Amino acid sequence: MVERSRILDQTYGALAHPARRGLLELLRFGPERVTDLAAQFDVSLAATSKHIQVLESAGLITRTISGRDHLIAPEFHRLVEAGRWIDTYQSFWESRLDALDAHLRRGSRR
Repeated sequence: MVERSRILDQTYGALAHPARRGLLELLRFGPERVTDLAAQFDVSLAATSKHIQVLESAGLITRTISGRDHLIAPEFHRLVEAGRWIDTYQSFWESRLDALDAHLRRGSRR
């Protein structure tokens, strides 16, 4: 349980920044070079590299080095795990909202 909590903390922490979500969005279609990713943002290569390190630490991407090129590839299995965690609460909230809706409908008939 502690390990799963740590992984979720890392995943959601990495997703908390819009630049990192943007990087993952660009990787949806497959691996990209760091320099090509950095060119898509209004930040320096160094700043992009720091965001990539956070994603890498969270297990959301992998890096392959070939000469001077650093190729970044998505690892979406952590997102699947995070989605499953959210799904457990989705059914809870849907049932609560259904109960609220039923209560409000009963109240409006009076």
